[in-house]
Amino acid sequence: MWETIVEFLGTVPIWEMLLILVVKVIEVSVSTLRIIFIGKGLRKPGALLALVEILLWVFMASSVITGIAETPLKGIYYSIGFALGVYLGSIIEDRIGVGKILVQAIIMKEEAKNVTNALRDAGYAVTSINAHGKYNEREVLMIFANRKNKRNIIDIINDTDDDAFVVTNDVSMVSGGFVSPWRRLIK
Repeated sequence: MWETIVEFLGTVPIWEMLLILVVKVIEVSVSTLRIIFIGKGLRKPGALLALVEILLWVFMASSVITGIAETPLKGIYYSIGFALGVYLGSIIEDRIGVGKILVQAIIMKEEAKNVTNALRDAGYAVTSINAHGKYNEREVLMIFANRKNKRNIIDIINDTDDDAFVVTNDVSMVSGGFVSPWRRLIK
């Protein structure tokens, strides 16, 4: 029985197995980033990633499909590479932090000035709105920022007021305000 398992696993050389895994992980990671970039309106980087993705896919898929009847293990390695690529792509995208967010913090009226000042001192623009809670007066702080700054903004809010209620939303479209020339170039 062990001989059969070893023979089955040995049907694909180690270098070929690693090549299939690595290329598929790269291809699917690129694909994940491409989908996210296009969804965020970053067409030019998305198109460039699409070119890389399809080149990798054409050559790797044809190599796996050509010999799948003789070595079905290639399909398994290809599938594992796909799953790992989706996971890795999502981690990469999270680290890159593409896009904009709107952070909303509901703060007790007495603490709002401290939180607002801390955020502004850190370089963030803050819009505040008077609000009425169930029992107390509150203030809603709205911060529009790059997604990669989300953790920092939340930390500043929580360090200044640990009772703050914080909500973040991805922003898909912005109209008005100032858009840097570099941002227009990328789109």
